[in-house]
Amino acid sequence: MYDNKDNIKSIIEISKYLFKKKLVSGKAGNVSARFKDNGMDVIAITPTLKSLGDLKEEDIILVDIEGNNLTKGVPSSEVYLHLAIYKEKKDVGGIVHTHSIFATGFAFSDKKIKRLEGFGEIKSPYLAEIAYEKPGSEKLATKSAEALKNEDVLILKEHGVIVTGENLKEACLLAEFVEDIAKTQFISHTLNL
Repeated sequence: MYDNKDNIKSIIEISKYLFKKKLVSGKAGNVSARFKDNGMDVIAITPTLKSLGDLKEEDIILVDIEGNNLTKGVPSSEVYLHLAIYKEKKDVGGIVHTHSIFATGFAFSDKKIKRLEGFGEIKSPYLAEIAYEKPGSEKLATKSAEALKNEDVLILKEHGVIVTGENLKEACLLAEFVEDIAKTQFISHTLNL
């Protein structure tokens, strides 16, 4: 009934790419994509407690926009974070949540990541961020969706990074770009001490 092999394969490919590029490690991070099935929004999302580097098609969970399972398995503990963003941003087709080393390092510091050219117009000098909220919590989901209304990247203080895109590939490319600019700015801060 909910057979969408292309979206599922895309999630697996992007997840493995993120793992290979060290934007996620261990069992951290999660990825989702939105697609239509008989006019209904369906979200394909990575499972909880499984490495993104070792996913198979049967591991991907399908849920409706309210979080009801359409297939077997347990979705990521951040499923409601993804759903809140999809509800808020109708133009988003893919979401990537990473704990990449440099960007997450900034999330645990008092430094902000400057927004650089490369992914659209610069509307604000720094990437948006929100104060720490417990992972998987309703507060994190609500605050993130609100903060992402006019943004495509959000730094989750003391946690990680959430990136949205028109599709999953765009979200992945942006996550990689965010990590690269964080790395460059870390080096710059270190050289300018």
